[in-house]
Amino acid sequence: MAQTIAIVDALKRALKEHGLTYQQVAEALSLSEASVKRLFSERQFSLKRLDQVCGLMGLEISDLVRRLEPEPRIDQLTTEQEKELVSDNALLLIAICALNRWTLPQILENYTLDEPTIIRCLARLDRMGLVELLPGNRIKALISHDFHWLRNGPIQTFFESQVQADFFECRFNRPGELRLFLNGMLSTRNNDVMQQKLRRLALDFRHCHQEDLALPLDQRFGMSMMLAIRPWEVAVFRQFRRPHTQKVYPGHPPAR
Repeated sequence: MAQTIAIVDALKRALKEHGLTYQQVAEALSLSEASVKRLFSERQFSLKRLDQVCGLMGLEISDLVRRLEPEPRIDQLTTEQEKELVSDNALLLIAICALNRWTLPQILENYTLDEPTIIRCLARLDRMGLVELLPGNRIKALISHDFHWLRNGPIQTFFESQVQADFFECRFNRPGELRLFLNGMLSTRNNDVMQQKLRRLALDFRHCHQEDLALPLDQRFGMSMMLAIRPWEVAVFRQFRRPHTQKVYPGHPPAR
């Protein structure tokens, strides 16, 4: 019974990943929506029914069973792998799309890259262990919930040199946009408190991202959030400081 429960739960997750509703399953199987809901709630699937539902997603029952096995998930790439991504704009684009659960048709619909180019990029990402390219050119991301880019690595450097300025080229006054800039004087203790709060907020953002991956693509929007805090004074003010008034934050080397 435990195995049956696990298989049906895996089937539910697969339906969500493919954006299929119970109503759509019902129409495909010539059943009422209530009957489909009952199949899932009572977990009373014949092999024929199970195969039919899997077929709606281009899956085999064996694909569903494999989902029950623990899979290797990566937390980050190597420096060389990040270098490979930033060396090829098309590859980086396809990587970002794949990690956000885009399908091949969705990439083709939204970008000018042709199908052979996209598949070649996906094959490279497969070799890197970032995704698994499945039969029918379906894409499966292989990253953990804690995946992150290397600190001071090639992706972060790429962001700082090519993306950061573009991100801030905005007045942040339209729907969906918000910029907060605060200035004050904090103790070392309260600086630590604020950094902990920012880290929790970043974790909340990642949790929301994971939760919304199950939604159809047309209900999700590319969003970026910048969180930062540091001891800092505007350069045009700093030039007027007397040397003996330069304050050094604990752990920071003296300014030269």
